Amino acid sequence: MTLGQISSQMTAKARKPEAAAHKWKVFQDIREARDLLGATDRSLAILNALLTFHPETALTGDAELIVWPSNEQLAARANGMPATTLRRHIAVLVDCGLVIRRDSPNGKRFARKGRGGEIEQAYGFDLAPIVARAEEFRNLAEAVEAERKAFRVAKERLTLLRRDVVKLVETGIEEGVPGNWGRVQQTYQAIVDRLPRSAPRQLLEDICADLHGLYVEIREVLESFTKTQNPDANESHSGRHIQNSKPDPTSESEYGLRKEKEASGTVSETDNVRSLPKRELPLAIVLDACPGVRELAQSGEIRHWRDFLAAAELLRPMLGISPSAWREAREALGEQHAAITLAGIYQRADQIASPGGYLRSLTDRGKDGKFSTWPMIMALLRAKLDGQKASNAAAVPAASTGVSGGNLRASDNLLKSLNKPKAR
Repeated sequence: MTLGQISSQMTAKARKPEAAAHKWKVFQDIREARDLLGATDRSLAILNALLTFHPETALTGDAELIVWPSNEQLAARANGMPATTLRRHIAVLVDCGLVIRRDSPNGKRFARKGRGGEIEQAYGFDLAPIVARAEEFRNLAEAVEAERKAFRVAKERLTLLRRDVVKLVETGIEEGVPGNWGRVQQTYQAIVDRLPRSAPRQLLEDICADLHGLYVEIREVLESFTKTQNPDANESHSGRHIQNSKPDPTSESEYGLRKEKEASGTVSETDNVRSLPKRELPLAIVLDACPGVRELAQSGEIRHWRDFLAAAELLRPMLGISPSAWREAREALGEQHAAITLAGIYQRADQIASPGGYLRSLTDRGKDGKFSTWPMIMALLRAKLDGQKASNAAAVPAASTGVSGGNLRASDNLLKSLNKPKAR
């Protein structure tokens, strides 16, 4: 006998006569709250068996609720539980206050009937706590369910915050946003390293609070940087609000993104693209416009487009362009034109603040049919010719500043196309 058992007996004795409980519903509440009650799976299997020995489903406060199965009968209904295990888990039920022992003088379980066949005295297990504590068990079960839900919500919030913080950090790095991103990554790693394999809800919520603070800090940095960008630096930007490319006024027109003026206003952005030749760019012209790609050729020389594409794969990490941006460019522009675009960006890398953001902008234009690699390559060649002319003018009299005296070799047709005014 313990004080806990005496308390259970007092609670059972104080039950109201009009009290009633559905034994299987109460058993379900007990099963949900078993950890709070201190019950085990085996002990609940025995309780389930004891409830089957009571013929009524509804247990009332004014009824006799004692059952007296033998150990053999109880073990049979408890899936053949061994006798020693049976006795040990019966003791657990008693300690938890789920049943009360009503022992006979010799320790046997039996019932004594009167002359009318009614039970006058029974010795066994009293199920009165099932009725007396039914409301308590229901409250405990609801508390367990609320805790389980809160734990699930905390885990979901933790997953979302981890994903969002990683995405924001990647965005800041890819788009060239000023900031100590290495320190941010270290802070993030220090927070998630506190997470054990099996964490309680309180620890999950504490980690979520720290991650949310880091998320807000990163978000503010990115939003502040976005606000400082000139929204008119490029004519249009993607749905991701990528504004990191900062080409100068000439480079924007060189890449076929210039707004042209007419007497009545502006012409369509796509006029230049629509008037371009439909044939593919020759590899030789691309290499003349983007000589820097030759340095990355694995064989030391680019003879075929496959060599050019292999070199472009090396350009992507050098420019800090993310795999996702490169994948989108190849899908929108085609593998060959995406490689040409990358070579053009590499050729002017010193004038482009964020190659990744600029490639995304060109990709979006390509999806809308507003970008082609022809204007890009022609602009690079024109800039190269202009530079050659300036160099020759400094070395020889102005009368001898023709293009043919330089190192750049271009066909007559190409020179005519470069010097010809653009179609309006």
